[in-house]
Amino acid sequence: MRSFTRNRCTSVEQSDERTIRSSCRLQDTLIDASVQIEVKLPDLEVACVTGSITRSLCREEIDVEATLQKVVGIRVGPGMKKIIKGVMGEGGVRGQLALMVEECCSAVILSFTKDVLRKRPKEKTEEREFYAKMVRENPRLYNRCAAYAPGSSLVEGMDPPE
Repeated sequence: MRSFTRNRCTSVEQSDERTIRSSCRLQDTLIDASVQIEVKLPDLEVACVTGSITRSLCREEIDVEATLQKVVGIRVGPGMKKIIKGVMGEGGVRGQLALMVEECCSAVILSFTKDVLRKRPKEKTEEREFYAKMVRENPRLYNRCAAYAPGSSLVEGMDPPE
């Protein structure tokens, strides 16, 4: 019998008033890897990227640090996923690292939604529409947490963003 498990965790912290650090850790049956990015404010430019692969069943040998350095200078925002895939590559270990960089960048964007969340209405009937509107206006929220996952009442009736 085959078995596959995956655990991916992404976090964001503000290091100082001009720097946000985002980390992604991926552990599954095939790979154990981590990526950390530092983004400079207010331009949201990737200033530093580090990472490591401690275990991989993929036979592909790559220079992790050199691969990650290709995203330094990219701005976090629209079009970043295409740029990241373009400079890092797709498939195999490069694809996994690119996905982790994307996760870090998306987490930086989502960290700015906390101020909006504090403005949520107190009435339950208005709260649902408030959250649904947030997802419609910012498709990156879709499927980023359980509240915005397919099947959740907050995204009920919405088509998944492309």
